[in-house]
Amino acid sequence: MRLLPFTFGLLAVAGGLSGLAACSPKPAEKPPVAAPEAPQAVAPKDFPAGEYKLDKSHASLTFTVNHTGFSTYTAGFDAFDAQLTIDPKAPEAAKLTASVEVKSLDLPTPPTGFHDSLMGAQWFDAAKYPQMTFVSTRVEKTGDYTAKIYGDLTLHGVTKPVMLEATLNGGYAGFAPYDPAARVGFSAKGTIKRSDFGISYGIPAPGTVMGVGDSVGIAIEAEFSGPPLKAEK
Repeated sequence: MRLLPFTFGLLAVAGGLSGLAACSPKPAEKPPVAAPEAPQAVAPKDFPAGEYKLDKSHASLTFTVNHTGFSTYTAGFDAFDAQLTIDPKAPEAAKLTASVEVKSLDLPTPPTGFHDSLMGAQWFDAAKYPQMTFVSTRVEKTGDYTAKIYGDLTLHGVTKPVMLEATLNGGYAGFAPYDPAARVGFSAKGTIKRSDFGISYGIPAPGTVMGVGDSVGIAIEAEFSGPPLKAEK
């Protein structure tokens, strides 16, 4: 029985120490050491000079336009083609031509008759102007992997100069046996005003956003196949 007071004493001391520890300020926690960032991969650009054709299975053409100020409407075209002549040692001399089938307009879950309406005279007037085309006129190198592509866009029977900001995503001479031809890939973006091309229907009146915006954003992703891989000697 003499052990009971001693035991209770120990419990009291322990409890007091626990309370003191709870009230004492905790030491500042050391911030976690950040893991070193992985080095950014450098895109290869050892593709040969020559003529390149669009790989349609690895390409997309989309556009965006403001809808009543509530959303950015996004749609695209499914049928288009392009040809590119390029030398990686002289990118400023590159030439690009492209064509788009207007009726290939691809809309997200369109209401009944909406596609036909857009093909009509108030919008694309596809029966009269079935294609839009782009022909480059000048390329301005802005970095190791970037350039501005200037050219003439023909849309709705009107030709106007436009500029696309392009990024070279990489390229190579080929990869036998899976890809036995040179390949190069680009991303490009630009902005046009549809009113410049005679498509003004539905543009909001000044001071309001009720309608479909005049400014149209363009986004392009494209891979091109080029000269065949040279056989090893």
